[in-house]
Amino acid sequence: MKTISLLLINTFCLAAAAFGQQTELCQGAYFTEAQGKEFLEKHAVSSRLEWETRAAKIKKQIREGMDLQSLPAKPASAPIVHSKKEMDGYTVENVAFESMPGVYVTGNLYKPSKKQKSYAGILCPHGHGENPHGRFREQTQKRCATLARMGAVVFVWDMVGQGDSRQCEHKMSKALKLQTINSIRSLDFLLSVPGVDPERIAVTGESGGGTQTFLLTALDNRIKISVPVVMVSAYFFGGCVCESGMPIHKNGDFQTNNVEIAALAAPKPMIMISDGGDWTKNTPEVEFPFVQKIYGLYGKKDMLESVHLADEQHDFGPSKRKAMYAFMAKHARLDLKAVTDAQGNINEAPSKVLEIKDLEVFNAAHPRPANAIMGDEAILGLL
Repeated sequence: MKTISLLLINTFCLAAAAFGQQTELCQGAYFTEAQGKEFLEKHAVSSRLEWETRAAKIKKQIREGMDLQSLPAKPASAPIVHSKKEMDGYTVENVAFESMPGVYVTGNLYKPSKKQKSYAGILCPHGHGENPHGRFREQTQKRCATLARMGAVVFVWDMVGQGDSRQCEHKMSKALKLQTINSIRSLDFLLSVPGVDPERIAVTGESGGGTQTFLLTALDNRIKISVPVVMVSAYFFGGCVCESGMPIHKNGDFQTNNVEIAALAAPKPMIMISDGGDWTKNTPEVEFPFVQKIYGLYGKKDMLESVHLADEQHDFGPSKRKAMYAFMAKHARLDLKAVTDAQGNINEAPSKVLEIKDLEVFNAAHPRPANAIMGDEAILGLL
């Protein structure tokens, strides 16, 4: 009877904790547009000390909310790298490595063909989207290849449950935690590439990849340049479990939003790229002025930029990439002329879109490692 009672108590406590966590979730359009604006006005700070005190609380909430107060031990296994392809001014390789024992991050490594003394390193998390998913999409391949042609070493990896990363479902309850661990381990991998300059490390992604961009920048000081695209919103908190499925924004009376999280990049270089067709439509009037004031506290307003494309939609399309390329060239010391034609236009034509079979990591010739842990339940057990 005593054992049964203890089991019942434990079950009740676990259920109560899960319910409490659910009530703290801020998902999708959690605020109205007016509430989002009001929240930022209420939390405007007037001194650097005031901001840094709040910033510490925000970082603490992110870590505790995603149950990531400490990282799991880093596996000692060597990365899997194969199928190098020589392209026009760059190369592409297929890569996998463990973020935790039996959990593989899968992606592609783009490098400049021309040897350099050192390279900027750029992480390119991708957003949600229609097939082909993620890193296989044209806009993602174009972005990575063009940055490599500009002189950067670039790594793009699969969202949890997409591409080659099929060890669990994307909608797994702790996808946010696993995706963050994968992002940090992707940074570890990028920094392990010979010649990558640790002082020129950048991250840029759109939509859900934009969420990964500002979360990684907030949590890992090794990121020096941040370019979140179509995601920094005062009222929208991310519509997927991989962005807002764990209580990183709220705990009891404490509340933050993605604008404050993005502002944690200050005073590092950051450009906020937004459009008129999604939840970043108010950026020039609401989100950008708030973040600009934070940068002003450091005397670094010149490190923050904003490009708003009022007639565009939710993507990482050519004009958004153009703004990102110019910003990366300026702050990561890349060669913009290498991808510019005689008329001064960005020329992405040499950045070829490859087929999925050319980019996939695991196939008949390169099977998924035998120690790979499969299924949501098994992965959740690790987390």
